[in-house]
Amino acid sequence: MPDIIIKLLEESDSQELFNFEVENRDFFKRIGLSRGDSYYELNNFNKIIKELVEEQEKGLLYMYLIKDHTGNVIGRVNLVSIVRGSFNKAELGYRIGEEHQGKGYATNAVKLVLDEAVNNHKLHRIEAGTSPDNIGSQIVLIKNGFQFTGRNNKYIYQNEKWHDSINFEKVLN
Repeated sequence: MPDIIIKLLEESDSQELFNFEVENRDFFKRIGLSRGDSYYELNNFNKIIKELVEEQEKGLLYMYLIKDHTGNVIGRVNLVSIVRGSFNKAELGYRIGEEHQGKGYATNAVKLVLDEAVNNHKLHRIEAGTSPDNIGSQIVLIKNGFQFTGRNNKYIYQNEKWHDSINFEKVLN
């Protein structure tokens, strides 16, 4: 497995994460993970990170940075849309920078965040969705024991067009 760590997002990570997002902006846009222009304004970005950290402290989501052996941010892996009570579940999201694609980082990061989900966040189920065209992401999920659960037609609106979603889940305990 590639040598990486995941680290919960802190406000002090804001500049480093901003640099990562700006560096990979065009790549993420090409693969359908674009964000609006305001996301790339530093003051607005800092405000977003502050709000995410506050939500994280309340247990509403968990945002992790993926760092390589030198300590550089190479991606993100997140547990969002957390529902406690009868469901005790979250949705998984992740993104790896362009120059780090195809090296096993996403597979390893998902494995690490699943360990966090069960051991630290006491979650029962993790759900994930991918674009039908994102075979690499589907492979990451399958390698981590996710099961295909279905397809949603015209599920997400991006770049002025509706796109389908391929859905997966993993029961942790």
